[in-house]
Amino acid sequence: MAHGTIRATILPEVIKMICDKFNWNEETALDKFYTSATGENFSDDETGFYGQSALYIYSQFCDEFLTCGGQRPPEIRENSLFKQ
Repeated sequence: MAHGTIRATILPEVIKMICDKFNWNEETALDKFYTSATGENFSDDETGFYGQSALYIYSQFCDEFLTCGGQRPPEIRENSLFKQ
C-alpha cells in the first residue's frame, strides 16, 4: 500500500480523536496537527511514522501538545525517534 494511502486511512481517525479530546472542530484539529512535530513526522515518508497506529500517533500528538502548551519546540524534530 502506498504511503499516501496509508496516511489517508489513518488521518481521519487521528483527527476525530483530537477533536473529541480538545473539543476542536476538524479545521482546528487539522491545523494544530499539521503544524506540530508529530504532524511533520507523519507527513515525512522517511520517518516511517505513517506506519504507526492511529492511537499511537494521536497519543504522540497529545503528549507533544500538552507538554509544550501548544507551542512546537524546534528541537522536537531534530531529536525525533522517527528521524532517520
